Amino acid sequence: MKKEYEIRDITLAPSGRRKIDWVRNNMPLLNGLEEEFRETRPFEGVKISLSIHLEAKTAYLCEVLAAGGADMSVTGSNALSTQDDVAAALAATGMKVNAYHGATDEEYERHIEMALEHGPNIVIDDGGDLVNMLHTKRPDLMKEVWGGCEETTTGIIRLKAMEKEGALKFPMVAVNDAQCKHLFDNRYGTGQSVWDSLLRNTNLIIAGKTVVVAGYGWCSKGIAMRAKALGARVIVTEVDPIPAIEAVMDGFEVMKMHQAAARGDFFVSATGCNRVITYEDMLEMKEGAILANAGHFNVEVDVAELEKRCLDKKETRNNIMGYQLENGKWIHLIAEGKLVNIAAADGHPAEIMDMSFAVQALSALYILENRGKLENRVYDVSGEIDQLIGRRKLAAWGIEIDELTEEQKKYLNSWDL
Repeated sequence: MKKEYEIRDITLAPSGRRKIDWVRNNMPLLNGLEEEFRETRPFEGVKISLSIHLEAKTAYLCEVLAAGGADMSVTGSNALSTQDDVAAALAATGMKVNAYHGATDEEYERHIEMALEHGPNIVIDDGGDLVNMLHTKRPDLMKEVWGGCEETTTGIIRLKAMEKEGALKFPMVAVNDAQCKHLFDNRYGTGQSVWDSLLRNTNLIIAGKTVVVAGYGWCSKGIAMRAKALGARVIVTEVDPIPAIEAVMDGFEVMKMHQAAARGDFFVSATGCNRVITYEDMLEMKEGAILANAGHFNVEVDVAELEKRCLDKKETRNNIMGYQLENGKWIHLIAEGKLVNIAAADGHPAEIMDMSFAVQALSALYILENRGKLENRVYDVSGEIDQLIGRRKLAAWGIEIDELTEEQKKYLNSWDL
């Protein structure tokens, strides 16, 4: 078999296979799609380039698409989130895999480019690096692209900016905005996985501590909700008055970050913006404050300025770097300020990603079935896909819900009552 990969160690494949098999047993929606795709082979001959955090749930999505006939070329979307044993397990199947944990920025960019070199028809992106590469460095690989799917809020922000400027050269589906994605993945998935990471990496109690959550979008709502459930006092910072009001009515204190800085024990940012927690904010923090980022890119905590101005730094625990500030205090940063729940843990639970990746698979099928018919813009996931996934998820749980009668349907669609 021709070598189709650049990974750390192919001998790690058995460990990765156990992880994939574990999540497979807990992802009934993907199980059903795998069976359907294996029978119908809708992606026969279709080339798909995928860049999502390369761990077990993502690997199973790749195998589901491959069961439908797709020629998969896979890389990760964050150098610290790639799990080398999972990458090895996929490579052992003959799939094109180019990624390894701890890649340098140059190596990561090379792997993104390698994922595209087979000339994709569909791109599945998480954060926008595949799309960016196609539009900047490798537009020559764009000619066969029918469209793609974007997994996360940050990527959709980039896509909509491209659409507004007329720069987007193929249609993209905003997977993140599907109800069966952001209502559950962003809120319950992020809420659980962020605290899984903080708990396992710090081994500290949360009850009685003050947690500062930057932003109050769906991800931040989940983080704040779980912090409260763990017994923390929660402060929310925001720039938008509407979610700020939501946070107040949900029972949280709301204030500016610079005000919250002196009060927090844990700081978690999930906004999609840069320099949310500045070095000046850090100077106000308590001795031993712990900082983490739950946004896609490692720009929410101003790590560059922290590195530049700190007096000293040292690894204080696995995945945690301690920094001595100019005022003599030490603060601690988890996972280099990269996406904490996946760079320093295992990401969202399998049952949550079952829904998100079902949206991905069906959105890829939508691109396939509508190739040549779509404009170069960002599309919402259809309501039919959301409803299908919702009903299948309930069925997997053995739950039945009511259906509207014909009389009720007529009532809801009438104006002359």
